[in-house]
Amino acid sequence: MPAARGRTPLAHRVGRVLLGLTLFALVPVLAAGPGHAAEPTFPALTSHVVDAAHILKPEDEAAIEAKLKAYEDKTSDQVVVATVPNLQGLTVEDYANRLFRAWDLGQKKTNNGVLLLVAPIDRKVRIEVGYGLEGALTDALSKVIITTAITPHFKTGDYVGGIGAGVDAILTILAGDAQEWHRKAQVRSDEADPTQVILFIVVFFIILFVVYRMNRGRRGGGFIILPGPSSGGWSGGVSGGFGGGGFSGGGGSSGGGGASGEW
Repeated sequence: MPAARGRTPLAHRVGRVLLGLTLFALVPVLAAGPGHAAEPTFPALTSHVVDAAHILKPEDEAAIEAKLKAYEDKTSDQVVVATVPNLQGLTVEDYANRLFRAWDLGQKKTNNGVLLLVAPIDRKVRIEVGYGLEGALTDALSKVIITTAITPHFKTGDYVGGIGAGVDAILTILAGDAQEWHRKAQVRSDEADPTQVILFIVVFFIILFVVYRMNRGRRGGGFIILPGPSSGGWSGGVSGGFGGGGFSGGGGSSGGGGASGEW
C-alpha cells in the first residue's frame, strides 16, 4: 500500500516560498533583458521512459518501462524517466518543472506524478515530485536517492545502473517501505537553519532593491510581468507532444518539490 501523504518539512516549505518570492522579484529584470532565452523544446511523451539522449540500450529501456508501467497499473502513481541531450540553457529545476507540467504527469485529482530527469551533457539530474506525493517522496529523501543511488553510477558512466537504482528507490519509497532511506536521510536536518533563512531574506531584499532602482531609472516605468505556469502547462512556445505511443499524462502538476544533483 502507498505511504500516507504527510506534510513537507517546514524547512523545505520555507525555503521554497523564499525561492519563489526571489524568482518573482527577478521577473522584471529578466523581462527587461535584451535577449532572454527562447522557449525550450521538449521531446514527445510516448512511454514511461523517454530516452531522448540515447543513453540506454533498447533492452534496458524496455525493462525499466515494464517496471514503471506495472507500478502505475497497480497504484496509479505515474513515474516517468526522461533523458535529454541538454537543458537548453535552463537550470535543471526550471527545465524539469516545465517538462513535468507540459507532460501533465500524474492524475489530475491526486497529482501523483514523479519525473526522473537526466541531462548527461550538462551532468545534471533531478527528481521532480508532484504535489500529491511530496509527503511520501520528500525533498530530503529525493536528495538521498540522488547522492547515494544515482550519481555514484553516473560518475563511472553507468547510466543504466544509476537510473535503475533511482527508479527502484523511488518505487520502494512510494510503496511505503522507506525505512532504509529515512535512516540515510537522518544525516540531513529537517529543521530550518536560522543562518540559511536569514541569508535567503537578505538576498531577497537586495534583489527587491535592485529591481526597484532599475525600474525607477527606466523610461516609461512599470514592471513587466511574464505569464506564469498554470496547472495545465506553460503558455508560449513549448513544443513537443504526446504522439506515437498512446501514452500520456493524466493532468497532474508539480510545484517544484524534489531535489537536484550533479556528477
